[in-house]
Amino acid sequence: MKKTIYKPKYESVVKKLKEVRLQLGMKQETVAEALGKYQSYVSKVESGDRRIDVIELLEFAKLYKKDIKFFINEAI
Repeated sequence: MKKTIYKPKYESVVKKLKEVRLQLGMKQETVAEALGKYQSYVSKVESGDRRIDVIELLEFAKLYKKDIKFFINEAI
């Protein structure tokens, strides 16, 4: 069974999360620490193994200094 009927849209969101992190030169460990999470959380989010909700996406956006629209524009 699929995780979501919007899988390609969700994949575009997590792809951008990883791209921005790498552009900023941040390690998963650094992101995790800033979010109060474990490194495995960031890894699972970026690989699509763990889904995030809108509040968690807002936390990533704030950390990366991006508007949330940056991550969801392609998904809309």
